[in-house]
Amino acid sequence: MAAKDRDRYSTATRLRLLGEQTAARVYRSQTRRQARRSRLTGRAALLALIVCSLVVALAYPMRQYVSQRAAIADQERQAAEAAQRVEELRDEKARLQDPAYIRRLAREHLHYVMPGETGFTVNDPGAAGRPRSGAGGDGRAWYSDLWEGVDHADARR
Repeated sequence: MAAKDRDRYSTATRLRLLGEQTAARVYRSQTRRQARRSRLTGRAALLALIVCSLVVALAYPMRQYVSQRAAIADQERQAAEAAQRVEELRDEKARLQDPAYIRRLAREHLHYVMPGETGFTVNDPGAAGRPRSGAGGDGRAWYSDLWEGVDHADARR
């Protein structure tokens, strides 16, 4: 064998080559890691700083916007309810302008009768215990309770 071949296969040469290759691999790996780390760290830090700044800057205005939208929706709902109530009151006012409606209310609630008519009160034994509309719990008309209250007040004097 030639000296070159003998030197090529010697242990010292092989170890030296192996060490050089390992050192080159480690160096390449470290430089890649450092390049990757330095490149990502700066960009990531800047990106994180920008995102955090945006979140902090927009959090309070967004919360205010959402709460104001809810308040506006609530006010619109209340305005619609008020408009509906105004319409109901206008209808009631128009009905109260009608004399026939007033007469009907007087007949139903106050038990009024027209001149020449005879008023009757019918006691229904099956309805005992059930109050009539406009009557107290004992089946009497409201004005009977009123007069009884006046009589009791007068008797106490």
